[in-house]
Amino acid sequence: MDGGSQSEATPDTPVYDYAVIGGGIVGLATAISLLRERPGSSLIVLEKEDDVARHQTGHNSGVIHAGIYYKPGSHKAKLCKEGAVRTRAFCDEHNIPYRNTGKLIVATNAAEVERMDALYERALSNELDVERIDATELKRREPNITGVGAIWLTSTGIVDYKQICVKMAEVIEQGGGSIRLGAKVSDITESLSEVRVDVESASGPTEAGRHAAVASERIFAKQLVVCGGIQADRLATMAGLDIDFQMVPFRGEYYRLPATRNDLVDTLIYPVPDPSLPFLGVHLTLMMDGGVTVGPNAVMGFAREGYPKWSLNRRDIASFVRFPGFWKVARAQLKTGAVEQWNSVYKPGYLQLVRKYCPALSVADLQPEEAGIRAQAVRRDGSMVEDFLFYETDRMTHVCNAPSPAATSAMPIGDLIADKVLSRS
Repeated sequence: MDGGSQSEATPDTPVYDYAVIGGGIVGLATAISLLRERPGSSLIVLEKEDDVARHQTGHNSGVIHAGIYYKPGSHKAKLCKEGAVRTRAFCDEHNIPYRNTGKLIVATNAAEVERMDALYERALSNELDVERIDATELKRREPNITGVGAIWLTSTGIVDYKQICVKMAEVIEQGGGSIRLGAKVSDITESLSEVRVDVESASGPTEAGRHAAVASERIFAKQLVVCGGIQADRLATMAGLDIDFQMVPFRGEYYRLPATRNDLVDTLIYPVPDPSLPFLGVHLTLMMDGGVTVGPNAVMGFAREGYPKWSLNRRDIASFVRFPGFWKVARAQLKTGAVEQWNSVYKPGYLQLVRKYCPALSVADLQPEEAGIRAQAVRRDGSMVEDFLFYETDRMTHVCNAPSPAATSAMPIGDLIADKVLSRS
């Protein structure tokens, strides 16, 4: 980055008011917020894939979260609660289907009851509509679920976030913005008056046995927002920023129940989370297509964008090996990581995580389902970044961590990011 360099744009070169890198839900929500607050502005969204929501957004479980897990009054709790309302409102406005399924958080032993009681008090403090039920009532509501008690949370739902993103892209274009797909960013340079983004894209169709030609283009914008997800660190480094974190992929592996088991449960079933772990545990999730998924676990990934099992990427692995924070996380999570990796390859072990509250399931019920990848920012000291992480300059805003559940909270997160940008423009 050279913030003191002069403009490279010629008088005939178009300079956008805003450019957004990343066609996931956070990038799209930010673009909508910018166009809403500055109508008539010129804006372009750059996405390297051939469609929006191809990575983290398009591989999540589709849950509209209520915000029960977050500290009362915290930024994350407020954003999640507001985001759930606005997600449903967006769906209503654009005729996108969703379901208000509710959710049961099930305790199976005394230790989990203690944690569940604390979670129930937190839900009340967050002003959520919750109910504490006993084992008898749990069995009445969900005959296939076993536990000593549960929290019933009414405001959880499900949706297809990919559909939301497709509609968001349409809203952006209707508002005067542009969506550029297949646009891979190769360089970012900031000057006094704008940011230059070098973009590579395929030129023409790919012939058999040959790669398509690559066309290069330079995009100029007065303000750049980078919502790069799992590639956030590389894009920040490309822009010349001095960062102290690296994105580490955690694979969330799912299974899908056979269609004959689609009526196994009537709502979402979650375990009581272990506060020492950064993930919520293996749960049963109703899907918009009528199916039921089991998962996810959380295993270290060896490819940032490798969704099939055993995906490996040499560049990604090399970056882990060189990063001291990776080894510190690996040591701190050695026992948990070993168990997760074992359960990843040993299906009966994975099954036990869900059989403790749903004993009716068998190994044969665990059918293949595509994995997701969580983009986890890890600092050099080995700490996982659990809150927002922004890197900002005069003309750039890099969103390096948007805390879970970012999909549910995307619209207010987009407003938050847009406010940062607009305060400088």
